Amino acid sequence: MAQIRIENVRKDFGAFTAVQSSTFTIEDGEFFMLLGPSGCGKTTTLRMMAGLELPTSGDIYIDGEEVGQKPASQRDIAFVFQLFALYPHMKVGKNISYPLLSQGMPKAQVKKKVGEIAEILGITDILNKPVGGLSGGDRQRVALGRAIVRDPKAFFMDEPLGALDAEFREHMSEELRALHDRMNATTVYVTHDQLEAMQMGDKIVVMNHGVVEQFGVPQDIYDWPATKFVAQFIGSPPMNFLDFNGMVGTGSAEVYLNDVAVTVPEVREGTNGGITFGIRPEHVRLDDGAPYRGRVIATEYLGTTQIVTLATANGPVKVRLSSADRINVGDQTGLQFDARTITLFNSETGKALKSEANMEVLFNG
Repeated sequence: MAQIRIENVRKDFGAFTAVQSSTFTIEDGEFFMLLGPSGCGKTTTLRMMAGLELPTSGDIYIDGEEVGQKPASQRDIAFVFQLFALYPHMKVGKNISYPLLSQGMPKAQVKKKVGEIAEILGITDILNKPVGGLSGGDRQRVALGRAIVRDPKAFFMDEPLGALDAEFREHMSEELRALHDRMNATTVYVTHDQLEAMQMGDKIVVMNHGVVEQFGVPQDIYDWPATKFVAQFIGSPPMNFLDFNGMVGTGSAEVYLNDVAVTVPEVREGTNGGITFGIRPEHVRLDDGAPYRGRVIATEYLGTTQIVTLATANGPVKVRLSSADRINVGDQTGLQFDARTITLFNSETGKALKSEANMEVLFNG
């Protein structure tokens, strides 16, 4: 397996720039997620790593070797596509064995290797079946088997579970992560599903309009989003955003939400263009004695929890509560914020404003 480094990689298609100066490192053995909405550049980035597209500029290193201008056949990688890309005229075993046979491996060794892979994937009983009659899940297992049978340096997967229904997709994501852990493989996985990325990934790159918005471990990206886009894209429901009417102080800053002061650490970046207050729904608590007020305008039952939407003077606020809490549309109540989780954003650039210690935020209610 191998470390993969992307350094200032850019991809232009004529006048259109699909990827803009991306830089990040995928460590050996990581399960790495490329996450973002359709058209953000994540698949183009993956295809450049695989050699299916050549970068306009920048460098790509696999296992320390610069491969940016080399074709896929010279990179020792395996690619798993969303629509399986199996050979329909071959049976399951032949599909899996094809890469080894094309390399000239002896048939006895191929048979042993295919048997080992089939055992790992739980498909020994279908090796002699045609792929055309298989379920989507079994066909995906066959596609994975054909990829891993060669023991490549890295696995690249472009939304491999996208064609499956929701229930089976969750099951297959668990199997895929378990397979990765068993093999200690370097895996790069493209998805638009933030829940899939958070569930499976060791590290995540969040992309938007060809730009890497944030790179890090899932918990850090969720707790401390670098931009408003990341805060909106990660989390269901997304982070609440409230505009406020002023900041005072020198060593600290106070924001006023309808005349209720919230004290935050000193901001370290410029604030031209206004500031937006951000907080996750689970970090807001309803407290009738709190001075900051809101009116319930909607409730959404989700089984063990419910999402309550309140209208406030600074905009709507969503709150995640236990479904056992009695909440009615029209109720007037106070809101308390978990001050340790507040994030401030530059309203013009969308970037989070950095402070000396985000964990030292205080609430003055």
